[in-house]
Amino acid sequence: MELGAFSISLAVKDIAASAAFYKKLGFSDHGGDISQNWLILKNGETVIGLFQGMFEKNALTFNPGWTQNAQALDSFTDVRELQRELKAEGVEFLSEAEEGTTGPASFMLVDPDGNPIIVDQHV
Repeated sequence: MELGAFSISLAVKDIAASAAFYKKLGFSDHGGDISQNWLILKNGETVIGLFQGMFEKNALTFNPGWTQNAQALDSFTDVRELQRELKAEGVEFLSEAEEGTTGPASFMLVDPDGNPIIVDQHV
C-alpha cells in the first residue's frame, strides 16, 4: 500500500516561534500561510507542517498523489481506494473520504497508541 508523501503535522502553540525555531534547524518555507496559522517547512526530504489552533495533537500525514516536493504523480492509489483497502482490514475511521467522488479528499484514523493519521489527497 503506497500512502504517498509523508510529513509530520505539529500542533503548535505559537506558530511564529515554532517557525523561527525550525528555521534555525535548517528548515525553509515550502508552503502554507503563516497569517492563516499554518506553514509547511522542508529540510532535504523531510517535511513538517506547523498548525496553530487546527489540531489537538501532532499527527502523521500522508499525501497520495504527491512526491515529497508536492509535485503531482502521474500514477498513484486514490485515497478512496486506500480507504476501501483499510476498511477491508478492519481499520476504524474518525472521518472518511466520500465514496463516488474524485479528486481531492481525505480520511483520518488513529493508531493503537492514539496517534492521529491523516491521509490527505490534494490532486
